[in-house]
Amino acid sequence: MNKQLRSLAVVLMALFVLLFAQLNVLQVANADKYATDPRNTVELARDQARARGVIVTADGVVVAQSNPVDDRFAYQRQYPEGDLFAGAVGSFSPFFGATGVEQQYNNVLVGETSQQRLRGLGALFSNKQRTGDVHITLRADLQKVAKEALGEREGSVVALDVRTGAILALWSYPAYDPNAVSGHDVAVAESARKALLADERKPLLANAYQESYMPGSTFKIMTSTAALEHGVPTDRVWDTETSYTPPNTTKPINNYGGERCGGDFFTVFKLSCNTPFARLGVELGAQTMVDTTKGFGFGEKLPVDLPGAVSSFFGTMSDFNRDEPRLAQSSFGQNAVTVVPLHLAMIAASVANKGKMMIPYVMDKTIDSDGTVLQTAKPTVWKTPMTEATAATLTQAMVGVVQGGTARCCMQLANGVQAAAKTGTAQLRAPGDPRGPLSHAWITAFAPADNPRVAVAVMVKASPEVTTGVGGTVAGPVAHNLLDAAMFAVPA
Repeated sequence: MNKQLRSLAVVLMALFVLLFAQLNVLQVANADKYATDPRNTVELARDQARARGVIVTADGVVVAQSNPVDDRFAYQRQYPEGDLFAGAVGSFSPFFGATGVEQQYNNVLVGETSQQRLRGLGALFSNKQRTGDVHITLRADLQKVAKEALGEREGSVVALDVRTGAILALWSYPAYDPNAVSGHDVAVAESARKALLADERKPLLANAYQESYMPGSTFKIMTSTAALEHGVPTDRVWDTETSYTPPNTTKPINNYGGERCGGDFFTVFKLSCNTPFARLGVELGAQTMVDTTKGFGFGEKLPVDLPGAVSSFFGTMSDFNRDEPRLAQSSFGQNAVTVVPLHLAMIAASVANKGKMMIPYVMDKTIDSDGTVLQTAKPTVWKTPMTEATAATLTQAMVGVVQGGTARCCMQLANGVQAAAKTGTAQLRAPGDPRGPLSHAWITAFAPADNPRVAVAVMVKASPEVTTGVGGTVAGPVAHNLLDAAMFAVPA
C-alpha cells in the first residue's frame, strides 16, 4: 500500500512540475506572441478604454497619439499624418484590433510589458495610467519624399540604413487613412473598412513587406553572386547575341527589346543582358542557384519587427528537376521568382555592407511614461550571402550601371555623390502578346558607393506607363529623389 502511495505521489509531483513548466511557457516565454496575436480578443477588450503612448519618428514627428474623449472608450487614437505612415504604424480600432507597430508593440504602448508592470508596483495607489512610447526609425522627411516621388502609381518604396538595418522609409501606394477605421462610431468605421477591403488594389496591405513580385533583372545580383562565389572570372567574354535557347526546349530567351548583347561581366551587368545570366544559371546548376538564394534569405519570412511579413521565392531543387528552361528564366528574375520590396533593399544593402545583411527593424527605442528607456534596437546580422571581395566586385558593377548602363538616365545624385544601382523590368506579358505588354519596373541602389549609408528599393507595379518604360526610367527617378534626400538627412 505504501509503495502504491509513493508511486501516486511521484506521478502527482511530476504532473505538478509539468503544469508549472507549461504555465511558465504560456505566461512568460510566449507572452509577447499571444499579446500580439490579432485573434486575442482579451487583449483588445483590455485595451479599449485606456490611454496608449505615442509613436514618434526618428525626426521627432508624432504619428500616433491618444486623446481623451467623452464616450465609453475614454480615449480616441489619432494619426496626425493621415495615410503617410499607415503601412508601418498601422492603426488601432476598438472594433477591429491593431495592425503594424500598434500591434507589434501594443503591450509597450499600454504599459503592460513585464518591465512596466514591475515598475508600476511602486505606484499601486496612483491614479496615473502607465503607458509607453515607441520611437521608430522611419523619418517623416524621407517618408514624404517617397510618397511624393511615387505619386499615384501603385508600388512600394523602401529605404534602409545599410550599416544597421534601420528602416528609414517604408511607403506603399495605395495607402489608407487610419483615422477612418479607428473612430468610435462603429457604423462609420465599419463602412470605411468595408470600402478598403473591397478595393482590388488592397490598400490595407503594406505591399513593401507583405507582398512579393517578379523582380526582373534586379535578380541578376543573386546570379552574379553565385557566379563570383564559384569562380567565374569577370573577364570572361559572353558572345554577342539576341537570344539563347536553353536545353530541352525550342523556345528562345531574348534580350530586352531583341537587342544584341554580350561582353565581359561588367558589360553584360551594366547593359542588363538576359542571355548571359540565363546561360550562367544553367551552367552553375540548380543546386548552386538554390543554395545562393537561400543564402540571401529566399524562402524565409523576413525577420522585420512588423506583423504579416512574407518571403521571397526562388524555388527548391524539386522545382528545377530536369527543367533547364525554368532555371534559365529564373536566373534573370522571370518565371515564378518573386521578391519582397523590403527584401530587395536588404539585398542591395548587403552588397553595400561588405556582404553582411542586417535584420531590418522599425523600433529604435521604447520609453516608459516616467522617461525610463525600456528597450533599444540592437543591429544584428541576419545573413552573410557573399564574401567581402564579391561585394566589392558587385559594387563596381552597380556603379557601372549608373555611369554607363541602364540607370545612367536618372541616378546622377546631387553634389557629385556616386550611386550604385541595378534596374529591372519584369515582363508579365511580353511585346507581341495579344493582350498587350505588361511589366513591373524596379530599381535598387545605394549611396555613396565608396562609403555606403543608405540603400533603397523601388517597385512600380505594371501599368500603361510601365509598358512603355523600363526600371531605370520609371523607378529610377523615385530612387534618385529619395537618395538625394537621404544623403542630407542621414549622417555619415
